[in-house]
Amino acid sequence: MNEMLAFVKAMSDPVRLQIIGLLSQGNATRGEIAEKLKLPPKDSLTHLGFLEFVGVISQNAGVYSLSDERLAVLAKEKLSETRPTFVPDEALDEKSKKALKAHLNPDGSIKQIPAPPKLQVILAYLIQFFEFDTIYSEKEVNTIIKRFNEDSAALRRDLVDAGMMARERDGSKYWRVKA
Repeated sequence: MNEMLAFVKAMSDPVRLQIIGLLSQGNATRGEIAEKLKLPPKDSLTHLGFLEFVGVISQNAGVYSLSDERLAVLAKEKLSETRPTFVPDEALDEKSKKALKAHLNPDGSIKQIPAPPKLQVILAYLIQFFEFDTIYSEKEVNTIIKRFNEDSAALRRDLVDAGMMARERDGSKYWRVKA
């Protein structure tokens, strides 16, 4: 489950998807990737490191390439007939585990948005799919949230109201707040 969660997290970031798209056209160095995608060197290193950790890409002598075999295995697992069953993190307290089991589908999507205080548990689950030190547009936030529930506007507002995310006054930029 953690491996699949890391894969989904990797694929939920638009920049990482651009990197995958670029590498699907051919191998490239970190500098070439940063230049073509107009990324700061630090950001390119962070994204490439995460994609390499998940196993989607590999690096040899500073040249990155797409790990076609690994992508095929992950896709096969994801699309196989056996559906993943959501299992709450063992570190959670029993009330939180119970709330997650009651309000999440087996695939981890939100079947029902609960009222407070159970809403806090759902928001804590949802916020983990956002990276610290990453600026998201409203559209990007909505895209991530829609993987879990269609009511992205309400959940986006709830994340901001709960202090888990912050935003520019005009709603043009969102970011995860450190707890």
